[in-house]
Formats: sequence, C-alpha cells, structure tokens
Amino acid sequence: MIYIVIPCYNEQEVLHETTRQLSAMLTATSEPTKVLYVDDGSRDTTWDIIRSLSKQYDSVEGVRLAHNVGHQQALWAGMEQALQLGAEAVVSIDADLQDDIAVIPRMISDFRAGDDVVYGVRRERTTDTRFKRWTALAFYRLMNSLGSGTVYNHADFRLLSRRALEALLSYPERNLFLRGIVPMLGFNTRIEYYDRKERFAGESKYPLTKMLNFALDGITSFSIQPLRWIHGIGLCFILVAFGVMIYALTSYVLGRSLPGWTSLLMSVWLVGGVLLVAIGVTGEYIGKIYMEVKRRPRYFIQETTTTARS
Repeated sequence: MIYIVIPCYNEQEVLHETTRQLSAMLTATSEPTKVLYVDDGSRDTTWDIIRSLSKQYDSVEGVRLAHNVGHQQALWAGMEQALQLGAEAVVSIDADLQDDIAVIPRMISDFRAGDDVVYGVRRERTTDTRFKRWTALAFYRLMNSLGSGTVYNHADFRLLSRRALEALLSYPERNLFLRGIVPMLGFNTRIEYYDRKERFAGESKYPLTKMLNFALDGITSFSIQPLRWIHGIGLCFILVAFGVMIYALTSYVLGRSLPGWTSLLMSVWLVGGVLLVAIGVTGEYIGKIYMEVKRRPRYFIQETTTTARS
C-alpha cells in the first residue's frame, strides 16, 4: 500500500475537490493507494469533511491532531501513521492542489524502478510574485552556501520508500526542516519536474511572517555558519578599532585632533547594533537547544476516522 499524506489546516474549501481529483487519478492507476489526511488542529469544518470523505471513499483515511503543531510536525505525524499502517512508500503533498498530482504516478514508477527518494520540483515560479521569487532564490542560495543540500524549487512534494521513511523518522530533533533532512538520507534519488498551479480555493497558510520563521528555522537547524560569521565580524571590528586608535593617537601627537561627537556617536550605534545582532543569532541557537533538550512529544492524536466511525 502506498499512502499519500496530506497535512491540512483550515482547508475546508479545497478538500472535496482535492479528494475528487486524487480519487480519479488513483482509479486510473493499478497501484493500491490510500489518501491520509492529517488535520492539524483546524478551526473550521476540516475534520468533519475528512470524516465524511472517509465514509464516502474507501481510499480516504484521516487523523486528527489534538492541537495545531505546524505543517512540518503534522506531516511528520502523517508519515509515522502511514508507516504504522504498513505503507510501502509515502507521497507527501499539500492540500491546495498547486502541486501537480499527475506527477504521483511517475513518482511511483520511479519507486518501482528502484528509487527511494523522488522529489517533485517545479520548473518555474510563474505563479509567485516577483518578491517571493527573489526571496526564494536568495533563500536556496543561502542554504546551499551554508552546506545544506536543499533542492532548488522543491517544497514538500516528494515520495519516500519505506526504508527512506524509516531512516527519516529515526532523526530525533524537534526543530524540523524536512527539506534539509531528506537530502541527508542518501539512497537512490530522482527528480520529477512539473508546473505549479494556482491555488484552487482558500488562502495560503504561509504568510510572510511564517515564511520568514520557516527560513530562519531552516538556517539555524542545519548550519553554525552564522555563529562563525559573528566571530569573523568581531575580528574585523577589532582590526578597525586598532586602525582608529592609531589614527587617533597620530592626530593627537600632531595636534590635529578635534572633539568630534559624530564619530563617537556613530561608533557606539554601529557597535551596539552589531552586538545586538550577534546576541540575537546566538540566542536563536540557544533557543533551539532549549527546545531539543525538553524532548516534549511532537503531537497527540485526538481521533482517527476509525474511531470516528465507531
């Protein structure tokens, strides 16, 4: 059995159409496949719709989390549940119909041919604004410069074989950035390209603030380069400080020194700003350590469609 895991948060507008299209796609294939919706603590009627769809379609199952844990944790929960249900492979995809579901049969074919990880990668970002395209390009370049093997233009649309999934779920960290963890698994890998569509209905669940937080999590979860940059900047400022001292002493000896509050004020503000940034970056890493050492559970399951039926 192959499971298609779909995290959902307030997706009542798209679930019926998503299920209809997936059901039509699955009917056209000979693979035994099921859809597993993960309700990430939605506040609308998402769970009621999932429960109704599970009764209408034999291929639909659902898991309801007790509270909102975020997209990455909800996806993790769905993959764990699929593994417990005996999944031979798992395909993860969002519920908004922007990722092309016609790629899924190609992913399964690649899996049957021996590939353990198949990435769904968009060809272009024509559906994004110019600002989002520029920031996404800058983010991927930054991640690769920091040593992370993230795949450009790949989100969380991918297939994982059972052994790749077991390897992924063996990672103990709570600060999840799956786009960075999956490339670390190795195994046989393939890329399937597709054209991303406009969102069918509803609103994006990733506004600018969430995107920035997600990018920050990705950077600080996979590299200590920012800490080294702070160290390098500190050394540069020490060199500059020595230069300023030599200049100040020379001017004093030659009698050219003038009382200047401007240079002093600028120096204080500049150094103060750098120190605050350095403390903030260091604090971000300390916060990650704090979240990891508590070892709190990732999620709790409130009910499944099996318990809902009973």
